[in-house]
Amino acid sequence: MSTLIPIDEGAAVVPEGPVPGGEILCRDLVRIFATDGVEVQALQGLNLTVDPGEIVAVVGASGSGKSTLLTILSGLDTPTGGSCVVAGTDLLTMTHRQRVAYQRRSVGFVWQQTSRNLLPYLSAAENVRVPLELAGTGRPRERARRVADLLELLEVGHVADRRPGQMSGGEQQRVAVAVAVANDPRVLLADEPTGELDEATSAEVLEALRGVNRETGVTTLIVTHDPAVSEHVARTVQIRDGRTSTEVLRRTEVDEHGAERHVAEEFAVLDRVGRLQLPQDFVHALDLKDRVRLALEPDHVGVWPGAAGPAARPGEQPGERDDDGGEEGR
Repeated sequence: MSTLIPIDEGAAVVPEGPVPGGEILCRDLVRIFATDGVEVQALQGLNLTVDPGEIVAVVGASGSGKSTLLTILSGLDTPTGGSCVVAGTDLLTMTHRQRVAYQRRSVGFVWQQTSRNLLPYLSAAENVRVPLELAGTGRPRERARRVADLLELLEVGHVADRRPGQMSGGEQQRVAVAVAVANDPRVLLADEPTGELDEATSAEVLEALRGVNRETGVTTLIVTHDPAVSEHVARTVQIRDGRTSTEVLRRTEVDEHGAERHVAEEFAVLDRVGRLQLPQDFVHALDLKDRVRLALEPDHVGVWPGAAGPAARPGEQPGERDDDGGEEGR
């Protein structure tokens, strides 16, 4: 299990302990690709827990493993090792029939490319109706009501009779979200949903995703390379080199004068064998490289560049204790 270690001091509340379960639960997830005899580890023991009803942004640079994670969660790919359970479904052991049922009812998906989300020869309403027809959900009148309700929820009821080519990019993506949640899935996955949109339209689509999450309770995971996207959610998970490296938790506080302030605190993710990744800006600021010196303090661990740090007697490392229990190097 992974735990969160606060990176800098502050008044944020630290989670009391590892979460025992979740709507998305990945443990030591590994995905290895082999091409022309060369193996590439896209995921290297990734851990991730997302609670039911939570909305989370996953960010990372190109090649960090975030897209690989999303294809696994969507059922389009199978991990090489580890465990992955989404909406109560074990993604490593499910049969072909279970995979079809999972993709049809348990998970919804929104692609980055607007052209991949909607059938160009159908209207917005007809596109939303397609997954309902395929799943055999409800009677015709109930389906029509479901379609209308979803389009209104996403604020695109005015384009119900328009085909994708007659809509703006933002309207297409909001209709795509309606399609993705038509069958009331437990999990909604969005792959760079604002990648082809301008800043203002991106904000509208992100707010639409938040609205769907709030109104329906669908667990939502947004994968993006744009850090600005993460400002729209309370929790951001960063992936680096195939592992979850840091998380940012956001909350709103009210001071004694009744004024609101937004607080964001960054945490390092500590895996079950004690590994963590320091943020790149921390590493660059202190010019950390090759190896670092450590010292165990009563309430924290000190980290220094290899050539610096607390003084130590010959043969001792910073943080070693003497015979009476005191700590050397202070």
